[in-house]
Amino acid sequence: MAANDFLAETPENFEQKCLCVLVLDVSGSMIGTPIQQLNEGLQRFKHQVMNDEIASQRLEVCIITFSGRVACIQEPSLIHNFDMPTLKAGGSTALVDGLRRAILKVTTRKNWYKQTGQPYYRPFVIMITDGEPDADQDVRGVSQDIDIRVDNKEFLFFPIGVQDANMDVLRQLSHRNTPPMMLKGLNFTEFFQWLSNSVSVITKSKEGDNINLPDTSGWGQIAI
Repeated sequence: MAANDFLAETPENFEQKCLCVLVLDVSGSMIGTPIQQLNEGLQRFKHQVMNDEIASQRLEVCIITFSGRVACIQEPSLIHNFDMPTLKAGGSTALVDGLRRAILKVTTRKNWYKQTGQPYYRPFVIMITDGEPDADQDVRGVSQDIDIRVDNKEFLFFPIGVQDANMDVLRQLSHRNTPPMMLKGLNFTEFFQWLSNSVSVITKSKEGDNINLPDTSGWGQIAI
């Protein structure tokens, strides 16, 4: 993807933007209740953000899914400009490829913000997975890339495991300052409620503010 991929797009407003890239596992292990609960959580997230006057003008959501293939099913956009997609599960787990796509999307969108004169908060990438990466996935390589980029303050990275996720892999992927979280059961609704509350806090902050995100105990626990 070229650095000018978004140049044909005109900013809807010049509010300070907060980019959230959701990297979601839709492999076969998510079939049934897990994908249903994830879809319900996404709908709740959209509803909550839409009802926040400031966040709805500042938050841009991008959704990348991975199974046997990677797809950007929602390009970065203010949340009122799209219908939240309904995810379907099936296939293997190209986790690293999904993360690579997310990193590229963050880079190109930040370039667009700069080229169009839009201030922005540090983007954040949230990966949710319940499985084991495919054998051909270069976990070590992308882990090193994430560490460098997070250290350089290019974005924040939050890995979240569900059910039988390989937490050793998530610990390898995570930055030392943000250990992986394990979702309690299938508490996707509670997680996305927390995410919308966090977005509300971030989008109301000013440069130099100390930001304290809401408590995570309602939906997850740190993976020890």
